[in-house]
Amino acid sequence: MPSSPSPSPAQQLSALAREVEEFVATAGWDQPPQLFAVVPTSELVEREPELAGQVDQGSALTPIAQDSLPDEDLAESLAGIMWPEAVHGCALAQEIVVLPPEAEAALPTGYSSAESDAMRRIAAEHPRRREARLVAAVLRDGTTACLLRLRPEDGTDGDGDLIEHPELAPNLTDALLSTLR
Repeated sequence: MPSSPSPSPAQQLSALAREVEEFVATAGWDQPPQLFAVVPTSELVEREPELAGQVDQGSALTPIAQDSLPDEDLAESLAGIMWPEAVHGCALAQEIVVLPPEAEAALPTGYSSAESDAMRRIAAEHPRRREARLVAAVLRDGTTACLLRLRPEDGTDGDGDLIEHPELAPNLTDALLSTLR
């Protein structure tokens, strides 16, 4: 019987993004942004054999939670990060506010950082806003994966709809990729 082909880097990264979202979800909603280093599982176990029982050795990539990010602007925090070569990628989980397309289209574009605070307040107060958890993951080769878990409309800690697409957050994946250069 022929063996099935190995998952592509995009499939591996997508699986990792789901793993990160599930991990973050265990703490419920209203969590601060969380950053993860992405390393090859085999290399991690080779360097630290005591972790063999703690990682899924069937998974090509393992996310490693990092210390909390500073409370400053997320873009500024990411701009100050440079990963060592042993890190093959990174992932970020953060909670965001999502507006329906027609509401988002009505917002002005090209605003300054001072205006972006006002835009966040407008979005947070919009009657049709939805809270969501966004996970963006990238590899050094430019592979990206993103998923968005919508918070249930009743505000409970349950699982809402899950949307996956590698281009859900292009600005965020670009910022994450820049930490790997």
